[in-house]
Amino acid sequence: MCAPRVSIWFKLFVPVLLAMASGASFAQANLDIDTPAIRALTASMQQRYPQLLPYYASGAVGISHDGLVALRDAAAVPLPQRAQVNALVAADNQDRIALYRDIARANNHPEWEADIQAKFGERWVAKAQNGWWVQDATGAWKKK
Repeated sequence: MCAPRVSIWFKLFVPVLLAMASGASFAQANLDIDTPAIRALTASMQQRYPQLLPYYASGAVGISHDGLVALRDAAAVPLPQRAQVNALVAADNQDRIALYRDIARANNHPEWEADIQAKFGERWVAKAQNGWWVQDATGAWKKK
């Protein structure tokens, strides 16, 4: 009976203790760090944005709480365009995941990748335009 509690405690608190012991803290992460790889990823996302914009506006695509783009309502996309929208969403998510990884690495803390992704999820949702669909932390979709 005690073993599962120890295991849960270990999984939850040891990473925090290790970060504290190393003197590193996610709160110190520079989320706006700039490297050539990060610039290339953001440029790729910016080039794709005009293609995604109509799908954000229609509600077909939304911003998930985990910092990714999601095909929220496939029925809002005409059948001949669905493959293209799926490809846009997949490409954007690939860039977003690489961005979070590269920001963590540029901060010399690859272990912060999940925290960086979560923080960007908050940022993307907060910056979403009125009328766009966003996902809250519980997974529920809401029109902003």
